[in-house]
Amino acid sequence: MIPQYELKANDVHAYTLQTLQEHLKIKVDGYICKTEMILNVLIKASAESSSLEAVCADLEEIADSNTIREYLNDALTIQELCEQERQVNQALASCLPEDLIRTEIEMAVDFHDEPFYGKQEETRQVTCAGQAKKGTTHFVRIATAYIIWRQVRLTLAVRYVLPEDDTLEILKFLLKRLKTLGFQAKVLYMDKGFASTGIMQYLTTQQQPAIIACPIRGKNGGTRALCHGRSSYSTKYTFTDGIQTTIAMKASLVPNASGKLRRKWLAFILILLDWKPDKVYEEYRRRFGIECSYRMVRRVRASTTSRNPALRFFLLGVGLILLNAWVFLRWTFSRRMGRGPRRVDVTRFRLNRFSKFLIRTVEEIYGTISAVSTHISPQSVIY
Repeated sequence: MIPQYELKANDVHAYTLQTLQEHLKIKVDGYICKTEMILNVLIKASAESSSLEAVCADLEEIADSNTIREYLNDALTIQELCEQERQVNQALASCLPEDLIRTEIEMAVDFHDEPFYGKQEETRQVTCAGQAKKGTTHFVRIATAYIIWRQVRLTLAVRYVLPEDDTLEILKFLLKRLKTLGFQAKVLYMDKGFASTGIMQYLTTQQQPAIIACPIRGKNGGTRALCHGRSSYSTKYTFTDGIQTTIAMKASLVPNASGKLRRKWLAFILILLDWKPDKVYEEYRRRFGIECSYRMVRRVRASTTSRNPALRFFLLGVGLILLNAWVFLRWTFSRRMGRGPRRVDVTRFRLNRFSKFLIRTVEEIYGTISAVSTHISPQSVIY
């Protein structure tokens, strides 16, 4: 069947801008700079994965980048992080398709770090320490909850993680947010950062089936002692605080640097599940969709060298919102016609096309710089 309608770049921009305007309470009413202008600069910077300065230098009828950055820094303060977090969560939830089921959904939760290089004591109080990476040991950290249903993969809850935050409380926040939206998890997938006995007890009490990646520690004892034999297996394991659980040990052969095969072990904590190790491994691989979402966010997130962590949190949040907007539009307008379960034509509306649509529309509104002044005639050199 030949499609009857077109989803135009202006439509994509209008939906994205409306989502940001309704939920992100940035109010600017300057002589030149208005709220819509700032949001459009953010949209173009995010879609290009460039900086606010680069966007302002590229657009013709736009306020100065210093003016826009000053408005953003005034609106985004460390003291308002909780309110900012609430607004981002509302915007993420606004991108839910109406026909999305809410029960028996697979979910994943994870942490994501962005390097932070500020030295001020006030800003260090809202960044988290971690293993050295990209020249720093301090990071702007978020925790997200992500749902997996057919070809709809959405981040629906985000928590700005502070140094004093407890991992269990973070998990409770994310699950409560999903419950508020009416979602019930069939299975919950979690990374090693959530492997603690407190979380295991909480999930068991809540009767929530889950798979948690378990770190392999110790030289001879601990979970290292479980890495024996030639094939995968499941066993009961008692942690040092007396909590007992089932651990699935997955064995696989991988080549080392010299090309020889060696046995690699992966450990998974099972909560209220009696799956075989091979099934645990295959199902847990679906969790990597949340890792993929972080890589995709980098493609629709504005870059910055700002030392304002609230602005860094905000740009991450805008990137997540844009990614959800794309998923919603693709699911709604790129449907394959025919019988059976609804499917999406993934080639029709890729993320790159979504970004291009946003960029072109903003450039049409404000115009672009297409010439620079020079003391030499280009005709004397080029032609």
